[in-house]
Amino acid sequence: MHSASELIESFARTTAQHDRDQIEVLLARLLHDYFKTGNVAVYRVVEEDDCTRRVQRRVLIDPHGREYGPVAGSLRELPRLQDKRHWNECDVSLEAVCYRADSEAAVGTVFPLPGDRRAVGLIEIELLTRRNSLPPRDVRLISGVLRLLANHLALLDYGQRDALTGLLNRRTFEQNFDKIVGRSRTVAPGGPVSPSWFAIADVDRFKSINDRYGHLFGDDVLLLVSGLMRQAFRDSDQLYRFGGEEFVVVLEAMTLEHAQAALERLRRRIGEHTFPQIGAITISIGYTRIGIADPAVTCFDRADAALYYAKEHGRNQLRCYETLIARGELEKSNEAAACVELF
Repeated sequence: MHSASELIESFARTTAQHDRDQIEVLLARLLHDYFKTGNVAVYRVVEEDDCTRRVQRRVLIDPHGREYGPVAGSLRELPRLQDKRHWNECDVSLEAVCYRADSEAAVGTVFPLPGDRRAVGLIEIELLTRRNSLPPRDVRLISGVLRLLANHLALLDYGQRDALTGLLNRRTFEQNFDKIVGRSRTVAPGGPVSPSWFAIADVDRFKSINDRYGHLFGDDVLLLVSGLMRQAFRDSDQLYRFGGEEFVVVLEAMTLEHAQAALERLRRRIGEHTFPQIGAITISIGYTRIGIADPAVTCFDRADAALYYAKEHGRNQLRCYETLIARGELEKSNEAAACVELF
């Protein structure tokens, strides 16, 4: 086992990273190197439409130092957080929880990666020894390191978000998109269990709101819309503000029916909400499936075509690019010839 100073030194190198996936791998590796035995796993906590909290393993280091990446499968195939008592207890208490593994020869401790109210991740250390648990000194040390990591991730999060709405910003989308496509390729050997979706949502007649009520009221509308977006989607869904009244939603590992239901839920919530001084507003949404070889500009072009169709046919609608093409209501764009730069 390394010394505490070596663990902190390794942690300092980890927090020099700005990529969350890489941070998770480095965290698992440094904890494995610190204890030199057992399994170390890093999990993310994600939510479904019905707010069921599930646990997604991001990386596992086994007792021999072999590294395993994210678990393949759709969101609904992931274990629920409540399926394991120690996971659920750790999430509720935001404290480390010791447990005995299925094998009587192994004991484990699960640590929370704290968020604002509940855990946003779990770190599980399973030791192949007969001792009862990690020494209290090690539990305190690791808990402290993880609180520092949570602060580091919060700072990263701040730089990735739009200053007005708090949603992810356009630059972050550019950085994330290749990863989204990559995950779609690797979910299963024959392709993703459920596809991912790219949607553009645009506030209808937003210019007239600014012209009539002023930009301060326009900003209030954008703030309220962003809040309604957060309510309409899972924690794991990616919500972006691209500028002005234009928002982007990325839904991963979701069937067409569920994607349509989630986007329709957003359209309906905004249409039913009363905005101060303004009253009712509506949004139009265009969306498309993210292909395993799609560049971002292609997805944007397709979703934008569906959005334009919705605007031209009465606004306050949800339209799918692939469905419009299949029905002959929209001509397929020449994506190979697309030369417009998105960023």
